[in-house]
Amino acid sequence: MSTSASLPAEPAGAADPAPTGGTVTDRLVEANRRYASAFRDPGMDARPVLKVAVVACMDARLDLHAALGLELGDCHTIRNAGGVVTDDTIRSLTISQRALGTRSVILIHHTNCGLESLTEDFRHELEDEVGQRPAWAVEAFRNVEQDVRQSMQRVRTSPFLPHTDDVRGFVFNVTTGLLREIDPIS
Repeated sequence: MSTSASLPAEPAGAADPAPTGGTVTDRLVEANRRYASAFRDPGMDARPVLKVAVVACMDARLDLHAALGLELGDCHTIRNAGGVVTDDTIRSLTISQRALGTRSVILIHHTNCGLESLTEDFRHELEDEVGQRPAWAVEAFRNVEQDVRQSMQRVRTSPFLPHTDDVRGFVFNVTTGLLREIDPIS
């Protein structure tokens, strides 16, 4: 697994992970230049080989390809805060299924998720700060298993998704790396 730890070390005590005189984005762009210098077009199209879409949290501790044994081109990956199924997630899944041939959906939430410590008050605080309420919901939750069930239900009942017979949900344990499947019926 490649992590920022595999990039050149910063001087002791450096608070900024960016190279001297640059930003984090500069560091990432430089990493892309190195990547592109050895890149060869794999000759694939946008249709995932395994015909699966994975919806997961954006948490940086989840390396989905490594955790699921996936290779480039195997799946579509849709990530957001909490891995919750929102209207935008349904939009992406609809395009994935109807235009690009996926048939299965895997939902992955995880232990120690930041959304477990937020509430919808976050939106109100944001409104107080910037003078405008966000149009989106925080989608905070207290019970990760129940939220996985809710996300599975949202996928299964969407009128836009033609393939809802293979929808499974899991909780990824961030300390052990194991997935635990969630029964859709509690």
